[in-house]
Amino acid sequence: MHTFKTIDNIRIAYDVYGDDSAPVILLIMGLGMPSCAWPRRLIEQLVRQGFRVVVFDNRDSGSSTKIDRPIGFFTVFGAIVKTLLKRSINGCYSLEDMAADSIAVLDKLNIKRAHILGISMGAMIAQVVAYLYPQRVASLISVMSASGNPRTGLGKLGAIRGLLSKPSDNSAHAMQAYLQKIFKAIGSPGQSYSDEQIKEVAEEMVKNGFDVTWSYRQLLAILASGDRSKNLRRIMAPALVIHGQEDPLLPLAAGEEVARLIPNSRMMVVKAMGHDLPDAMIDQIVPAIAKHCHRYKN
Repeated sequence: MHTFKTIDNIRIAYDVYGDDSAPVILLIMGLGMPSCAWPRRLIEQLVRQGFRVVVFDNRDSGSSTKIDRPIGFFTVFGAIVKTLLKRSINGCYSLEDMAADSIAVLDKLNIKRAHILGISMGAMIAQVVAYLYPQRVASLISVMSASGNPRTGLGKLGAIRGLLSKPSDNSAHAMQAYLQKIFKAIGSPGQSYSDEQIKEVAEEMVKNGFDVTWSYRQLLAILASGDRSKNLRRIMAPALVIHGQEDPLLPLAAGEEVARLIPNSRMMVVKAMGHDLPDAMIDQIVPAIAKHCHRYKN
């Protein structure tokens, strides 16, 4: 991967796939995951559909900068309770800061406009990019995400518990078991990522010295940014909202709310899809993404 530093001295690791002259899709990853967690099948299919695909590690993930602010489970749990009580909280950074990192990647590559595709937390960041930097967004694709409204975005307790768990140790074997546990809790019923896919992500996370507090800080960024419903109404970019019917972490109602709030949006509900992207789901959503992006050129 390539790296650079933003004006805020945040090191960002990124990679690029496809023809330099093709329209660009910027992929923004979800909570705690490095960019190598994007399934290769997804990237390869988007490239075959005629796109230049840019991926990067969010701050506090992969090879990008880790923020030196220790944070514990009970701080995160308290922040979740405060959010449910509609009280504001402070994070180490915000989704707005992470959106600025995304724009810095485009600036580094001299890309004026791109289709912005995010998954879960990454889609929340993509939404922020769309309303803060509208001139940079050709279209928005929000996958398995939410508006920040706790009334619609609260998932099943088992899924939340799985997401906030941590590996037994920092070995590759323990990390692989940890990821399998997470995806069993949040993934599509009866489907899963292959052992090879999970092993690759686990090895990357171990190589970078994984610490669960990275995910905690990212989660605080989500909570600190609060309910973004009013801002979603400001998005002018054409949007495709994709959500799984069986998502246990961010319920379908959360995705439906996002689609209602964004003025120029279309909703795609995927049957039997949880909070992940197994091969069968990729084969369903990539044609829809490609059709959407080709309709709205860079």
